[in-house]
Amino acid sequence: MIAPNTPGKVITVKIKRQDRPDAAPYWQTFEIPYRPNMNVTALLRDIAGVPVTSEGHKTSPPVYDAACLEEVCGSCTMRINGAVRQACSALVDPILEKAPGPITIEPMTKFPVVRDLIVDRSRMFENLKRIKGWIPVDGYYNLGKGPKIDVNAQDITYPLSRCMTCGCCLEACPQFTKDNSFMGAQVFNMVRYFNLHPTGKIDADARLEAVMGDGGITDCGNAQNCVKVCPKEIPLVDSIGAIGRAATVHSVKKFFNK
Repeated sequence: MIAPNTPGKVITVKIKRQDRPDAAPYWQTFEIPYRPNMNVTALLRDIAGVPVTSEGHKTSPPVYDAACLEEVCGSCTMRINGAVRQACSALVDPILEKAPGPITIEPMTKFPVVRDLIVDRSRMFENLKRIKGWIPVDGYYNLGKGPKIDVNAQDITYPLSRCMTCGCCLEACPQFTKDNSFMGAQVFNMVRYFNLHPTGKIDADARLEAVMGDGGITDCGNAQNCVKVCPKEIPLVDSIGAIGRAATVHSVKKFFNK
């Protein structure tokens, strides 16, 4: 149900835009006819279809990412009314019920802006390379049956596997900035995930070494903002604690094995 003080069933949308990575950002306001059960992606699509500001000025269509439209790919992550989330699962009706004013849409602030609402999240994927975020194989011939995964480990790893590299946890993290090397909760969670896999354990020490270096686990301030904004409800604080303990054990073993 639309907020009762939204006049004429028109939705006002303010979008923070940026034409180029090196250009200055600016705001534009649009008015879109209300339809029930819309999401923010639908708002952006309607604006892009008729890119005319609320003042009547023609403009270029706002640029944004969208792919799966079911909160699986993470590509449509942005800030909506100041909160980081996915545009596809951000429903307009609840947003207006909570805050009847204009809906503000802006790109994430912790990643370089490419254009408008699209940001460069390549740093997240480069960090996955640093921690060997994959299961190693000897080849692609028939290797026979793989090792069985303990059912208790499955209960732990399934929630960890839900990470879609959306960047919400990093956007909310006070330690993660554009200018530092902090890896963040997403990486620590993936280290835990792959180190619990019976084949992934082959590279467990290398992963721990990666997160014990610059920008690693010791730089985490335990603000716990990450777990509050994670759209997949991943137990990120548990993963941070588990990797912190594993890194300590690894350090002690290294010391006595010199």
